[in-house]
Amino acid sequence: MTDRALSVVRSGALTTVQDQGRPGHAHLGVPRSGALDGPAAALANRLVGNPAEAAVLETTLNGCALRPRSPVTVAVAGAPCPVTVDGRPAPWGAAVRVAAGALLDVGPAHAGLRSYVAVSGGVAVDPVLGSRSTDLLSDLGPPPLTDGTVLPLGRPEALHARVDVIPHPAPPSELVLRVTQGPREDWFTASALRTLTTRVYRVSSASNRIGLRTEGPSLERAVPGELPSEGMVLGAVQVPPDGRPVVFLADHPTTGGYPVIAVVRPADLPAAAQAVPGTPVRFVAVRRR
Repeated sequence: MTDRALSVVRSGALTTVQDQGRPGHAHLGVPRSGALDGPAAALANRLVGNPAEAAVLETTLNGCALRPRSPVTVAVAGAPCPVTVDGRPAPWGAAVRVAAGALLDVGPAHAGLRSYVAVSGGVAVDPVLGSRSTDLLSDLGPPPLTDGTVLPLGRPEALHARVDVIPHPAPPSELVLRVTQGPREDWFTASALRTLTTRVYRVSSASNRIGLRTEGPSLERAVPGELPSEGMVLGAVQVPPDGRPVVFLADHPTTGGYPVIAVVRPADLPAAAQAVPGTPVRFVAVRRR
């Protein structure tokens, strides 16, 4: 086996391979998938000299530990967390050189949920439908990492400019999601529409890569019954029978039978990837562009 590889020593709560996803396959029932916090993944890649589309590792809550088989440059972005190399502190949000056989440990997030680990050359698992992303709903791409997994790496690009400081937003203390009206807004009462955009919800611990679930006031329906399944988009705010809004994220189903009351602006979705359970959520109505 090539020495351009990473061995997974500790896989953590949930660590997956992610890139920019596989858009354009909804007609096949395949969601976009990809890194939930796209800007953080792109930043980590930039720090190690990878193109933005290179595959990275997305960790959840408690990070992971990796051992490269050859010298590599790594960077960790996204949720702030402790980083060590063979037990010695290393910087978060900066390029770090890791020797062959050394142990890179990405610790638990101090704030936020998901950290992104980029390695020079990118994670080079076989692509499926043009993407290396793990899709938890469709079961496409590589499975979530387990201890002992060996990941192939690509060849690094030419030397790149080093940076000392990076701008990066902090995980949200309050998640503000701008929404436009959804295709089934008329299935809800006027009171429900006011409730959605004036009351505060909280992120539920049942949230995952498929959707951000909320806790809070129930939204009253004006139309009973269910819809025939219809297409769903990234950021759709679907309302299941319990009346609590669910914001569809990268691994969302491509069709669904619950009405969509609103759609979140794409620019606001990366923050949703870092909102821990209990984070206040406000839906703010905006006009369509």
